[in-house]
Amino acid sequence: MKGLKFLPILFGFFVMGFVDVVGTASAYVKNDFQLSDKVAGFLPSMIFLWFFVISIPTGMLTSRIGRKNTVLLSLSITVVAMFLPLVSYNKYVVFIAFALMGIGNTVIQAALPPLMSNVVSAKRLTSSLTLGQFVKALCAAVSPIIAATAALKMGNWKLIFPFYGAVTLVSALWLMLTPIEREAKDHIDTTFTGCLALLKNPYTLAMFTGILFVVGVDVGMGFSIPPYLQRVCQLELNQAAMGPTVYFVAKTIGSFLGALILTKLNPSKCLPVSAFIALAGTVAMLFFKEAALVLACVFVASLGLANIFGMVFGLAMNRHPEHANAISGLMVMAISGGAIIPPIMGAVQSAVGPSGLIYVLIVCILYLTGLGLFAGRSTDDGKAV
Repeated sequence: MKGLKFLPILFGFFVMGFVDVVGTASAYVKNDFQLSDKVAGFLPSMIFLWFFVISIPTGMLTSRIGRKNTVLLSLSITVVAMFLPLVSYNKYVVFIAFALMGIGNTVIQAALPPLMSNVVSAKRLTSSLTLGQFVKALCAAVSPIIAATAALKMGNWKLIFPFYGAVTLVSALWLMLTPIEREAKDHIDTTFTGCLALLKNPYTLAMFTGILFVVGVDVGMGFSIPPYLQRVCQLELNQAAMGPTVYFVAKTIGSFLGALILTKLNPSKCLPVSAFIALAGTVAMLFFKEAALVLACVFVASLGLANIFGMVFGLAMNRHPEHANAISGLMVMAISGGAIIPPIMGAVQSAVGPSGLIYVLIVCILYLTGLGLFAGRSTDDGKAV
């Protein structure tokens, strides 16, 4: 019976992956409305800004109405976001739809992983969440394919929205009809002030910034690959829009391999190696103009980036388990890096050309490489990591 309850929650991770369509959608929206690089760079911000604004309030809401009801709320918001562009398609409505998508995704990312613990044992929780991340990455991998198919075969890339809206509706109904016992109410208050106070600790601050950068790079890759392929490799938009598929396929493979490797090796040892692989792949992109070679570099970079989020999150949580709830809230807030990095990329691209996209990514990954070394050597209160 518990296995049946597990399935709609696992399917929710597929809906969680819809947020990764932002890179592909941004390329089409920019083309449809002739947006500048700077304005297009703010489209991802409409999604990821909300991780900073409502992550902690979501945790407080979850303690009041329960994890299942909070996930259902997130799915309802996502349904509205997906159908809104079909009602009226203009740039203002698109920005509103992206904002609603961001709100829904923030809520589901904060509530769905805890809901998993309602139906699986503590021993199986880590492997179950890893499987959920694999499903999320799988959704991200097929999103550009669905968008390109809608554009090429049906003449309208926007058909991706009703498709995802219908899938979200199915997910909501499935979860609604699945009886899941509510968790015990958490009486521990989590506040902005309490969470932010933890940033006085250098290690926590470093990890918070690491999450900000790795999410920024993750979104930035999806945002930058289509325009980079268009301008440097001279591909048409519909071909270039398929580029993020390579990134997310590699990320799917990397997350699966990482789940196996991290059962054997310490994440503090794996983090600098992963960051160096990502750095090598990203730097190599600057030296090629053939689409196949650029995409090969993207594949390598994605393999390196695939598990950095999970490793940084886990290291932060394990460092001070007595503050696990507050640190978790901070790390979710740091996902707002997806709102910060793409506009910077757009501005640098306008100033120096398409290579500017890669320069910003390199700076971010250099930080992650340094963070990996710091995580392995840092001491706090005299204890090694």
